[in-house]
Amino acid sequence: MLELKRVTRTFPSVSIASQSGGLPVEVALITQLGHGAGDHIYQGAIARQQAHTEFVDELEEPSAKLAGTDFTKGDATSLYSFAVGPNGHPFHRHAGHRVFTAISGSGGAQLRFSTASPQEIAAHPQHFFDCLHFVNIPPDCLFTVRFGGETWHQFWPLAHNKLHPTFFALSCHTDELGGNLSPELRQQVLANQATIPALTELLPTTVMALLEQTPLERRTVNTTALSLDAPPGSLQALLCQAARCSTGLLRGAWGRWRGAQGYLADNRPRPQVMALGQPPHGSLLLTQLQAHTLHHEDTFCLVLVDRNLVRLGPAALLSKLLQGFLDNPPAGVGRMMALRNVLVRPMGLRTSPLGCPVSSLLSKDCSLLFDQRFPVLDQAVSSNQAQVVLGADDKHLLFRSCVGVSIIGDDQVCFTLGTRVHCKNLFGRFYMAAINRVHRSYITPTMLQLAVEHLSGMPDQFIAPLPLQTQS
Repeated sequence: MLELKRVTRTFPSVSIASQSGGLPVEVALITQLGHGAGDHIYQGAIARQQAHTEFVDELEEPSAKLAGTDFTKGDATSLYSFAVGPNGHPFHRHAGHRVFTAISGSGGAQLRFSTASPQEIAAHPQHFFDCLHFVNIPPDCLFTVRFGGETWHQFWPLAHNKLHPTFFALSCHTDELGGNLSPELRQQVLANQATIPALTELLPTTVMALLEQTPLERRTVNTTALSLDAPPGSLQALLCQAARCSTGLLRGAWGRWRGAQGYLADNRPRPQVMALGQPPHGSLLLTQLQAHTLHHEDTFCLVLVDRNLVRLGPAALLSKLLQGFLDNPPAGVGRMMALRNVLVRPMGLRTSPLGCPVSSLLSKDCSLLFDQRFPVLDQAVSSNQAQVVLGADDKHLLFRSCVGVSIIGDDQVCFTLGTRVHCKNLFGRFYMAAINRVHRSYITPTMLQLAVEHLSGMPDQFIAPLPLQTQS
């Protein structure tokens, strides 16, 4: 049993001196969370991490790059999230220094460090074990770790039943170019393409052989136990750990079942949609339904100022805009379409989960495709403009929509969405009269706005926002 050495009124911490003259390993407990919180937080965090665009799952240490380097502005730092599960991960090291903050699982965590230098290990592999030092972290704890480059480390669950994850962490690489990097890896870092596995070096085979002969569980290793609220090894600490382990199993299972989601709210002014009195000159919409009486016509536009978008060209922008309609539909429009589908299905009318102006993007008709994937009725592409015609013929009406992208000068892009409708019977006229107001004031402008925001990533610069209005 570990003997209590001292009581501290501040953060329980330990500093482990490097045997090879490098920076020390520093570990500090910050606070202890509620019973079972470690497992619960871990499950939610790894679900979000797995959905990240920079997610990597290698070396038993799934991770995601949350913020990369920017050497053009002199910033060599980067920020990662990473997780260590109930089976721990292998001993390894990194060339650069590491600083991370983590939350231990509900079974606790054991941090294992060896400060033996590569030269010492090459000469005497046993020296790796002579320089070992373990730090025990209690369950459900927020803690910090800092250590120098080339420090061998392994993170392992403190509970031997392997029912609980080790921890989830946010790691700051203070200098992504730090340490002795190979020329290839240095170029990867300079291109902001580095990952935690790419920056990782595993134990030499000579040390691995010794470790297989005599596992760490059969070795005597210097160990420091940090604790909050109860002395390490005491009956109170053991009872608390048992309670946290049991609660962690329940809260962890709840976290896995519930999954994870997040929300973004932004009070920046959003690019606003403007209603035009008629389709712009050259619009393909002007060629549609010419032989029929028009019972409805509208066109909406949104103009962005963004040189990066201009560089993509109209065809690529139109492809992204069409994908934006599919990937970022307004929730309110979706609910309206669901209600509409229920009401009109008995009449044998078309149904679609997507707002009517672009609903034909879900058509299975592949006779004419834009960008080899979007079904359209017509298309036109030039050096500064790209357009497609969407639409369908239904029992009560015919509708055609034109989605267009135009490049204006060196830094402006105009996105348009217009619709024409011919009603075939009295019910069609009643239907259009019923939806006309909401179609003009909400459905079409909102669909265009969200699709453009999805495409552009909400640029900071755009033409002065205007309220929804009509321009003749």
